[in-house]
Amino acid sequence: MDYEVFDLGNVTLQSGVTLPNAFLAYKTYGTLNEKKDNVIVYPTAFGDQHYQNEWLIGNDMALDPQKYFIIIPNLLGNGLSSSPSNTLPPFDRGHFPQVTIYDNVKFQYRLVTEKFGIQKIALVVGWSMGGIQSFQWAASYPDMVERIAPFCGAAKTWPQAYVVLDGMRAALMAAIGFDPNKINQLTSAHMRTVGRVYAGWGLSQTYYREELYRDLGFDSLEEFVVGVWEDSFMKMDPHNVLAMLWTGQNADISVNPFYKGDFDEALRNIKALAYVMPGSTDLFCTSDENEYEAMLIPNAVLNPIESIWGHFAGRGINNVDNNFIDVNLKRMLSLNPNR
Repeated sequence: MDYEVFDLGNVTLQSGVTLPNAFLAYKTYGTLNEKKDNVIVYPTAFGDQHYQNEWLIGNDMALDPQKYFIIIPNLLGNGLSSSPSNTLPPFDRGHFPQVTIYDNVKFQYRLVTEKFGIQKIALVVGWSMGGIQSFQWAASYPDMVERIAPFCGAAKTWPQAYVVLDGMRAALMAAIGFDPNKINQLTSAHMRTVGRVYAGWGLSQTYYREELYRDLGFDSLEEFVVGVWEDSFMKMDPHNVLAMLWTGQNADISVNPFYKGDFDEALRNIKALAYVMPGSTDLFCTSDENEYEAMLIPNAVLNPIESIWGHFAGRGINNVDNNFIDVNLKRMLSLNPNR
């Protein structure tokens, strides 16, 4: 086990359900300085675990563990933090309660403050659903967070993204005839179809048309779909995926007691310096939605990642995209967030 566990105890979720013996899995990199002000929080995305964030951490990179204390908290539902696959009855598998982005960030706040005594965060950064969490951090704790850098992630799940995620959910539920009474019959083998659905959204039309998957060693489109999309999704627990899909579909930084659904007000209340980096060809976390969000954040810069890698421009695979993200993070970390 290359991570630590923070026990949350019995927690009451936004839904009103109490999840007993909840816990947050996390990993840290670097050393917390004496002033406790060199902190970067880097939440995981849908389906990811902390090790899949590590491509953005390294000596002489923006997220340099020689300079910063980097905390990667794992999303609830991802199999390491409290999830359908590791929770005892009556909340195991298909009975796991609904968990929101707001819930996740509230628990991360407890980790940061109770475990480490941190009161100021230099940066919250994240890809996709990790990006939504960075927005949530800045909206929930505006006086604590100095900078945010969401890439390929919006401040809420806009309608078209909701439909994409709903298509993934439907592909899985179809395996049991949409019968909720059979939900515990789902296995990882049923995730094959979900991977096929996601294949059309993770990358851009241009990526497929130019057959860039050949650069990854695949000789045909079918081989790529099977070797990447089917394979990666079949490694996931279907009940964990359903839990994370619900979290993703219902993500909105304003749906909480602070903002009562006023999305624009939640954005306007963000005090952090924000570098918002959409993928220029992202098919479901689109540039125009990020543009709207950045327009309302008082201290925001919109920096699109010009890439044909679609949503996966933020996935850490393409070196040009990786460098763009790293350079922008270095730039924003060098700036005074209170300018």
